[in-house]
Amino acid sequence: MTEPIAPVAGGQTIAAMTAGAAGLAGTQVSVRGKVVKYNGGIMGKNWIHVQDGTGDMTVTTAATAAPVALGDVVVLRGTIAVGKDFGGGYSYAVIVEDAALVTP
Repeated sequence: MTEPIAPVAGGQTIAAMTAGAAGLAGTQVSVRGKVVKYNGGIMGKNWIHVQDGTGDMTVTTAATAAPVALGDVVVLRGTIAVGKDFGGGYSYAVIVEDAALVTP
C-alpha cells in the first residue's frame, strides 16, 4: 500500500468512500490517489487503479481521455457505482465510473 495521501478538500479517503458506498451510490465523488495500475482502451474505457494509504479503488475514464502514468498522484471525479459486474470475472463492490481527471 502507498503512503498516506490526503483526500481532496471536502472529500473523503478511499476507505471512507468504500465503507459508505451504499449511501454514495449514483453520486459524484472526487478521489485523490497514487496510480498503481493503468489499462487503457479496455471495453471502451481506461481503467485506473489508485491508492491513498487507506485503501485502493478502481476508476474508469473515457478511452479518449489522456493516459496517466504509474506513480502519478491524481484527482479523478466520477460517479460511484456499487455491485458492478462487467462479466468475465470482473466485478467490483465499489467503483468510480466515467471519471474526469481534475488538476490536483
